[in-house]
Amino acid sequence: MGRPVKGPVIGVDAMGGDLAPRVVIEGALEALREADSAFDVALIGDEAVIIEEAERLGVRDKLPRIVHAAERVEMAEAAASSVRRKRDSSISVSARLQKEHQTDALVSAGNTGAVVAAALFELGRIESIQRPAIATVLPTPQGNVVVLDVGATSDCKPYHLYQFALMGSIYARLVLHVERPRVGLLNIGEEAEKGSELYYEAHQLLKRSPVHFAGNVEGRDIILGTADVVVCDGFVGNVLLKFAESVIPSISSMIKDEIARHPLSMMAGLLLKPAFHRLRRRLDYAEVGGAPLLGVDGTAIIAHGRSNVRAIKNAIRVAARCAEAKVPDSIRTELQRLAPEAA
Repeated sequence: MGRPVKGPVIGVDAMGGDLAPRVVIEGALEALREADSAFDVALIGDEAVIIEEAERLGVRDKLPRIVHAAERVEMAEAAASSVRRKRDSSISVSARLQKEHQTDALVSAGNTGAVVAAALFELGRIESIQRPAIATVLPTPQGNVVVLDVGATSDCKPYHLYQFALMGSIYARLVLHVERPRVGLLNIGEEAEKGSELYYEAHQLLKRSPVHFAGNVEGRDIILGTADVVVCDGFVGNVLLKFAESVIPSISSMIKDEIARHPLSMMAGLLLKPAFHRLRRRLDYAEVGGAPLLGVDGTAIIAHGRSNVRAIKNAIRVAARCAEAKVPDSIRTELQRLAPEAA
């Protein structure tokens, strides 16, 4: 790789995302600059395209190792069939390299369904894990909250939610350093009998679980920081995530409109501009970088399709932290210790 490395090697899908390969190359180089040899990166994709873009950016001599992958999965393609059909896609090769222990984690801003499918096909699930879950981190005034699942498994059974809670608690403890994560079950009311049969039965399982179960939480409780981990099925979680992503730009637009209505407001707006900028950065998805796919036997970080340079850099850093923390091994060990019967 051309440099001494003390930590994990992160395989990065150079062709994934709306702005690839430019932002992926720049994000990877920025991550390496800040890493101080704590980890290394391998760019995975069409070698000629990567080199051509690097030359255009003037960074050809700074590129890390490139692993050629002749195909790419487009955002609009059907996930499972495209992964089966395009065995030499950058997503599939990224997963396969980790399976072969040539890398320790993968990062992709490409087709989310394809990343999930490739991780399942190549890495497989951790023993006893029935369904994977995508865990994203949302900022609150009290700190960060882990929400899962946000899109990997839309059709859940109660035991799946139980396992999501366990995996989310482990992730919050190992990666976010929350000593005893409070786990909440997203529902339409705080009472145990509220919600559908799925959520009622999941509540009963979680009451008897080893996690620090805080009971049902409502949507408003997420932003209030009532729980450190919020569990839901992938359909609900994805709707929640997409709504959350739309709130910040919408509120920012409304604030700008109101400030522009009066000269005094415009003067106050100038004074408050640095505070608004700090708040926007604090709430920006790019600060989180990417969401881990928990439950697969490896480390897979899914970045936003519209990821910019900062988002890619931070997704790589998340991948390095997960690989160093050996999150899949901890999930496996915890499940083996508990070994509850599947509901």
